[in-house]
Amino acid sequence: MSDAKPKLFQPLTLQRLTLPNRLVVSPMCMYSSHDGLANDFHLVHLGQFALASPGLIFTEAASVSPEGRISPEDLGLWADEHIVPLGRITDFIHGHGGLVGVQLAHAGRKASTYAPWRGKGAVDQQHSGWGVIGPDDQAFSPDFPTPSAMSVDDIHRVTQDFVAAAQRADMAGFDVVEVHAAHGYLLHQFMSPLSNSRTDDYGGSFENRIRFLMEVVKAVRGGWPMHKPLFVRISATDWAEGGWDLPQSVQLATLLSRHGVDVLDVSSGGLTTQQQITAGPGYQVPFASAIKHDVSNMHVMAVGMIQSPEQAETILQNDDADLIALARPFLGDPHWVWHAAQELGVEPELAAQYGRGTRLD
Repeated sequence: MSDAKPKLFQPLTLQRLTLPNRLVVSPMCMYSSHDGLANDFHLVHLGQFALASPGLIFTEAASVSPEGRISPEDLGLWADEHIVPLGRITDFIHGHGGLVGVQLAHAGRKASTYAPWRGKGAVDQQHSGWGVIGPDDQAFSPDFPTPSAMSVDDIHRVTQDFVAAAQRADMAGFDVVEVHAAHGYLLHQFMSPLSNSRTDDYGGSFENRIRFLMEVVKAVRGGWPMHKPLFVRISATDWAEGGWDLPQSVQLATLLSRHGVDVLDVSSGGLTTQQQITAGPGYQVPFASAIKHDVSNMHVMAVGMIQSPEQAETILQNDDADLIALARPFLGDPHWVWHAAQELGVEPELAAQYGRGTRLD
C-alpha cells in the first residue's frame, strides 16, 4: 500500500451526489413487510448500517406492483401509502450523514413464492398467493407458478409502474434508484433467450429482448431527477448454454451508458435451474472488469463473495470496478466498514455515540 488513502475510502461523485467511500450495502430481501409497508424492522435493519458510514445503503428490492412481489412479505413502492414509512428510514439515514438508495423490481414469473424460511415454490391463493406474469408461459420450475404471457399493454403498464415507483422514491427522500434487471426477475426474463420465446417486438433478436429494459430505463430516467444517480443491476451471464452472456452484457452496457445510467451493478445467474455456476471468492468480478474496460463512460459496481478489505481494495486498485457491494458480510457484521478502515490504516468515520468502540485503551 502507498501512503495515499486506500481507494476503498476515497469518494466517488455521481451526478451531484458524492459517496464518501466505495463501500455499498447491497440490496438484501428481508421478507418482513405487510402490504409492502416498511416498518420498525426496516428502520432498525437499515439504520444500523448508517451508524457505520458506508458510502451508500440500498434497501431490499421494492416491488413496483403487488403482482411483482417475490413473496407476500416483500417491500413495495406501488402505492402512495408506502412513501411515509420509507421516508422515516431515509430521514434517519440522512440524519446520520448517510446516503440511501432503493432497488425497484418486478419478479415476473418468480413472483408469488414463499420466503425462504416459510416454504418452497408457489404460494397458493389460500395463503395470499396470486397470478403471475412473464414474457411467455414458461414457469421457472415445476413448483413455481405458471405465468400468463404479457400483452404489449401489460408491458407498457409495468413500465409506468417503474416510473411511478421512482417518483415515489424521490418523494420518500431516496438519493439513488436502481432498476433490477438481474437474478431471473421480470426484466432479465425478457433479456434471456432461455425465458423469452416471444415472436413480437419484445422477443427473438438481441434488440428485441432488451427492448423492455431499455424502455423502462428511459422512462425512469425521465421521471427521476436528473441530478440523482440511476443504477441498473444485471446478471452478466445465465451460466447456462444458449442464455444471456457476457458479450451481450457488454453490448447492453454500452447502450445503457448512452441513456443516463450512472452505475451498472454486475451480478450473475438466477434465471434458470440449469445454471452451472463456478463460485468462489470474487467470482463475478471478471464480469464487472470486462464491462468496465469496454464501456469507459460508465461506473461499475462489483458484487459477490467479496469477503475481506484487502480483496475489495485490490479490485479497486486493479481498476476492475469503481464500487464494492457487500451483502452477507454486512449481515454478519453491520460495522464491517469500521473494521475495514482499521485494517487498511484509515481512521474510521462513525457516529459519535459509537466512538468508544474503536478505542484500544
